[in-house]
Amino acid sequence: QVQLVESGGGLVQPGGSLRLSCAASRSIFSINTMGWFRQAPGKQREVVAVISTSSSTNYAESVKGRFTVSRDNAKNTVYLQMNSLKPQDTAVYYCNVVPVLNTYWGQGTQVTVSS
Repeated sequence: QVQLVESGGGLVQPGGSLRLSCAASRSIFSINTMGWFRQAPGKQREVVAVISTSSSTNYAESVKGRFTVSRDNAKNTVYLQMNSLKPQDTAVYYCNVVPVLNTYWGQGTQVTVSS
């Protein structure tokens, strides 16, 4: 059973930074494109960043230039470095393979950007 465990969230002031991690229970990263997603209260879940097996990346327009996705296949971990955070980045952040598999959704990690 594959599990994806997100961590690294927290409360940060506007303009601050956080680094999220997503660890898998077994080695799936080496064969899958991975993505970071977020869901804000009252909104649908949206894709934030995607990284392929060759480490090519794509970002939502709202986070371009501020967020960086990376992966370490040896550690079965994908990261999301978030800089210059804004209140509108407040959400629960999740990782999943791309295309997503509903059975892979984890608990997510809460990111709150507030002064």
